[in-house]
Amino acid sequence: MSNTKPKVLIADKMHPLATEIFTKKGCDVTEKSGLTPEELIAEIPKYDGLAMRSSTTVTPEILAAATNLKVIGRAGIGVDNIDVKAATDSGVIVMNTPFGNSITTAEHAIAMMFSMARQIPQANESTHAGKWEKKKFMGAELFSKTLGVIGCGNIGGIVADRAVGLKMNVVAFDPFLTEERAMELGVEKVELEELFARADFITIHVPKNEKTAGLINKDSIAKMKNGVRLINCARGGIIIEADLKEALDSGKVAGAALDVFEEEPAKENILFGHPNVVCTPHLGAATTEAQVNVAIQVAEQMADYLTNGAVTNALNMPSISADDAPRLKPYMKLAEQLGSFAGQITEHAIKAVNIEYVGTVTDVNTKPITQMLMAALLKTQLETVNMVNVMSLAESRGIKFSETKSGSSKDWRSVIVVNVETEARSRSVSGTLFTGKEPRIVDIEGVRIEAGLSENMLFIRNNDKPGMIGQVGSILGNAGQNIANFHLGRTPKGDSAICLLSLDAPLTEDLLDEISSLEQITMAKKMNF
Repeated sequence: MSNTKPKVLIADKMHPLATEIFTKKGCDVTEKSGLTPEELIAEIPKYDGLAMRSSTTVTPEILAAATNLKVIGRAGIGVDNIDVKAATDSGVIVMNTPFGNSITTAEHAIAMMFSMARQIPQANESTHAGKWEKKKFMGAELFSKTLGVIGCGNIGGIVADRAVGLKMNVVAFDPFLTEERAMELGVEKVELEELFARADFITIHVPKNEKTAGLINKDSIAKMKNGVRLINCARGGIIIEADLKEALDSGKVAGAALDVFEEEPAKENILFGHPNVVCTPHLGAATTEAQVNVAIQVAEQMADYLTNGAVTNALNMPSISADDAPRLKPYMKLAEQLGSFAGQITEHAIKAVNIEYVGTVTDVNTKPITQMLMAALLKTQLETVNMVNVMSLAESRGIKFSETKSGSSKDWRSVIVVNVETEARSRSVSGTLFTGKEPRIVDIEGVRIEAGLSENMLFIRNNDKPGMIGQVGSILGNAGQNIANFHLGRTPKGDSAICLLSLDAPLTEDLLDEISSLEQITMAKKMNF
């Protein structure tokens, strides 16, 4: 990392502990909340990190202006106010804090369920008005009722656990819920259609995306029990509000408890004023404890990334824990050199890439290693590529990717092999770590060679005939170009050979042309690392 302190902008009101943590971990922090989009566009080029909550919206226009931005941290779980795809395409990591407000949001869902079942807000208002309407507010017990939980992840799992404690029967729909986790929670895993048919109460705990937008609509409500009650503390737009109002008016839905709405801030809504609807203004994470937790978490995660490369709770990049980062560092360096080497000797459009991990390297988290290698490989052909956007860029260009792992190598404790297929041919480059930390190239296109890489290098492929080394040395010597290291390798039959030269200074185009013209040489490439 650079010696210059990373600069972080806190763009929404956040607990003061966030600033303290950023500063303690070596970041320069500026707090400017309430910026207009135009003001944020003008301000954002200065910063490496953007910390935010729900008030700020990150658009492609803002990302286009964020020329130095490396990470966006959302203090909270929802990122629908961040264009994650545009951030990925721009090479910006997007992090959230999925655990900081889980308990708070789950408790709010339970509170909303109680409030709706016993009509507490309506009864409270009536009683404050001096009325005593005991018969008007006839409620429903939760005991022995069936609660349907849509989405049984961090928050949904806590809601399910609390509901089991209330002696409710809990059925859950979540494609990622395992049978083991369901048994641990004491819930029954079911398909969505069955949940609709069995549940007396339904609570929603899924993100809003293409699959979940409008999930609760006229058709799905028709499949529910008569008198069902709905709770939504997740995201607005998962319930079609017009369809819900129609079902409330008809009595198909007995009640609804909503913390989120299709349009927020919700100053007007067709459900406002309905006698069987309980509403709160997106209070799911609105507790002192949650605000402290998410502020601490977002500051720690962003600062750890900006200062030591640790990646936690990123939505568009593999995680690298602070403990893993030192262990991964030499492999990341090796991957960067392998990818760069393969990219610099590749002269045609890449069609496919396969990365092989062999030996002890398979014991570590290889996902970030893969993305580092791919980024270094494609950087020779694409201008704006990094670890964050590389896989999406590769996919958009039709580059096929595969990865294989095997337990042992006869020659090395660990080795990484990158195979690149182009329109013209296939190439492979292999590397390992000497003494567990020094990157070395050990094979180029089937030719054994042991070479460390330096800033300025010359790669030569030649017919294996006498005299070539002397001729190259003479050309470089006559030009005053000093050779720091000379590495040789050749095929077993002696048909072809490879040499890698480390040079003290960059090779000029004139010298490269003169070397390339030698009769034995089939390829000469200057390289930089």
